[in-house]
Amino acid sequence: MKVVFYNPLDEIATVQKNFNRLVDEVLEPGRYSRFPVAELLNNADNLVLKLELPGINVNDLDVQVTEDSVSVTGERKSETATEDSENVQSNVQSNFKSEFYYGKFHRVIPLPARVQNQNVTAEYKDGILKLTLPKADNNKPVKVSVINPV
Repeated sequence: MKVVFYNPLDEIATVQKNFNRLVDEVLEPGRYSRFPVAELLNNADNLVLKLELPGINVNDLDVQVTEDSVSVTGERKSETATEDSENVQSNVQSNFKSEFYYGKFHRVIPLPARVQNQNVTAEYKDGILKLTLPKADNNKPVKVSVINPV
């Protein structure tokens, strides 16, 4: 017979871990896939924002771009299975386990530079929304020549 030692501090650690995850989920949207996760690239002329939105129809998305932020609102709808009537034993659909999040989401992403929001291009392919946001002219880096005074 194997002896297992009980440590009550393990229970406290589990509660703390669950509490930290709850706080992180509220403070860091996207970490647990309730909101779309994002990647923001900063090039010389553009900002490129990519959002993971798998399984979401492009018609269920609302993207608003201002000069200093991007707002994405959408809804992930649950799928309903359709089967032949002779194969269906009941009309009740049950899941054994599901980690998918269904429902509406809203995320606002602040931008590190002002953009020309009237010249934004968007592409949605393979569940990735890619926004190319041209920077405003006053945000582009300007080369300054340095001279040595004599």
